[in-house]
Amino acid sequence: MADKKVVIAGATGLVGNAALRHFGRTGTCDVVALSRRKPRELHGARHVSIDLTDPAQCTQAATALQNATHVVYAALYEAPNLIDGWRDPDQIRTNDLMLRNLMAALEPVAPQLRHVALLQGTKAYGVHVRPLTVPAREGRSEMYEQPNFYWAQENFLRELQQGKAWHWSILRPVLIVGEAIGGAMDLIPPLGVYAAMLREQGRPLDYPGGAARVSQAVDVNLLARAIAWSGEAAAARNEAFNVTNGDVFTWENVWPSIAEALGMQPGKPAPLSLAQEYPKWIAPWNELRRKHDLVSPELETFVGLSFQYTDYSMRYGQTQPGPPSIVSTVKINQAGFTEMMDTEAMFRKWFTHARASRLLP
Repeated sequence: MADKKVVIAGATGLVGNAALRHFGRTGTCDVVALSRRKPRELHGARHVSIDLTDPAQCTQAATALQNATHVVYAALYEAPNLIDGWRDPDQIRTNDLMLRNLMAALEPVAPQLRHVALLQGTKAYGVHVRPLTVPAREGRSEMYEQPNFYWAQENFLRELQQGKAWHWSILRPVLIVGEAIGGAMDLIPPLGVYAAMLREQGRPLDYPGGAARVSQAVDVNLLARAIAWSGEAAAARNEAFNVTNGDVFTWENVWPSIAEALGMQPGKPAPLSLAQEYPKWIAPWNELRRKHDLVSPELETFVGLSFQYTDYSMRYGQTQPGPPSIVSTVKINQAGFTEMMDTEAMFRKWFTHARASRLLP
C-alpha cells in the first residue's frame, strides 16, 4: 500500500483538477477525488460522487476516506451572482459547512492524517472591496473585518488542529489560469469562446476589457506543485503563503500573445461585457462544436460563471487605471518553494493546449 493517500475535495474545479493530475502522475500515492460530477480524467484516482453540503453523504463516504494522510481542500460553492456572492452570508455559511462536514467524516477514519491544504486567495486582503496594500503580505495585510468564508474555514481548521499530529497550510493564489470545464473563475473558456466568435467573422481579437491594472497570475500546475510542497515541508506547517508566477502583467501587454496562441491578430480596444453578450453565442457555439468536432460541451456548461469573472478580472466598464493588485511571495520563497513562470508564456501555453485538446477551435 502507498504510504500516502491524498483526498482531493473539489476535483472537477480548476485547482482540484490540477492537484488530481499532479498527484496522479507521481504514481506513488493513492488518490481519492471528491466532487459531485466525475472529472473528465481521473489520472488513476478513485472518484467518489459527493455533495459536501450534505453531512449524510460525507458520512457515507467515510470508507473511501480511510487512512487518508493528506487533504487538498479545493471545493468551493459560489453564488449564481458571482461577485455579489463574495459578500453573501449564505455563501460564507455554505463554504464553512462543506469543510466541517468533510473533516467530521474524515478525521475519525484517518489516524495517520498529516496535512490539510486549504485554498484562499487575494480576497483575504480585501481585493474585492478596497485597493490592496502593495505588496499584500501574509500576517500583515489580512482584512479580517470583511466577512469572508476564508475566515470561517481558517478558524475552524486552527481550532480542530490544536494538539493534533497533523498540520495545515493555507495557499493564497492570485488569478489562476489553467484548464477546467464549467468553473466559476476560469479564464480560458470564456476568452476562447469570445475569440472564436470574432474569428468566425474574420475579425481580429479586439480587447474587451477596461482600463489597465498591474496584477499577477499563477499557472495552475505551478500552484499544484506548491500545494504538494506544503504537504511535506516543515516550514509550511500551520502557515499561510501567497503563490504567484513571480512576475506582474497587464492584460493589454499579454493580449498579443493570447491572440497569437489563438491564431489571430490582436485588435483594438472594444469594451464588451462577455456576461451580457454570451447568450447571443449559444447557438453559434453549438455550430462551431459540430464544425470543428470539439469535445467541449454546450456554452453554459463549458463556461459556468466565468463570463462574469472575466468581466471582473479584465475590469470591463472601468475607465480609470486601477490600483495595482500585487502580493509578496517572499515568504513562500524563503520557506523553500521558489518556482516561477513567465505569465505571457503561461497564457500562450493554456490557449495552445485548449486548442490542441479540442476544447477550442
